[in-house]
Amino acid sequence: MDTKELLKKVRKIEIKTKRLSNHIFGGEYHSTFKGRGMTFSEVRQYQYGDDIRAIDWNVTARYNEPYVKVFEEERELTMMLMIDVSGSELFGTSTQFKKDTVTEIAATLAFSAIQNNDKVGLILFSDQIELYIPPKKGKSHVLRIIRELIEFSPKSKRTNINEALKFLSSVMKKKAIVFMLSDFVDENYERNLKIVGNKHDLTGIRIYDKFDEEIPNLGMVPMLDNETQEVRLINTSSKSVRTKYKANALRLKDEFQTSFKKSGLGTINVRVDESYVKKLLGYFKNKG
Repeated sequence: MDTKELLKKVRKIEIKTKRLSNHIFGGEYHSTFKGRGMTFSEVRQYQYGDDIRAIDWNVTARYNEPYVKVFEEERELTMMLMIDVSGSELFGTSTQFKKDTVTEIAATLAFSAIQNNDKVGLILFSDQIELYIPPKKGKSHVLRIIRELIEFSPKSKRTNINEALKFLSSVMKKKAIVFMLSDFVDENYERNLKIVGNKHDLTGIRIYDKFDEEIPNLGMVPMLDNETQEVRLINTSSKSVRTKYKANALRLKDEFQTSFKKSGLGTINVRVDESYVKKLLGYFKNKG
């Protein structure tokens, strides 16, 4: 991709996602995560527009009028975006590849963070750490992250979530808000997930295509495994083949849901032909 085309793509994503983060997610992100790095300062009388979640009910009951807790920022928040760049992210049968949806969601989250004056960092992973950009503030930093998401070419096409989680633990010593975006076509990562979840506020965002979960009856079809690069002829007319395919997909989905739930962590499932806006907003509102 030449520089002009790349800049055009970056600009297109910036316009779309910045508008979303300004009008929708900025406030939601702020109200969801504020207070994580805050210390209690004092109480004062409630004023119109104050967050009702800040009401101090003990003081309110004592004085018979509402009082709210006032917090001082202890430190700025840090957001880490952990992005799966393995081969399966280049799969897509609807309007776009999984990779495109991942890029848009990551950009929206990053703009929401800098609007809140927080730092944003990036980890791109396959079965190894492909790229690490330490957390920084500012629009130019976010645009660099978007550029990497668009044009980065990974060395490996396989996935290893454990490696990514171990790396996060080694580089992030202070608590961070972490979003891991992947199709989670991997297994046995619950132990490291728990370790990370004990320290960081981690959310798993699973991006998938409808044909990741269900294969249509198309007869004999040559299929390329994006992670192993192996081409095999698959008889999609066979009911047992379709059943096995679906069962494996549902097993991986269940492992994702169960591992995160057991670790006390949140999850979002986004299909590439659905609106990720509704999914993210719903998640933020329930989490806040």
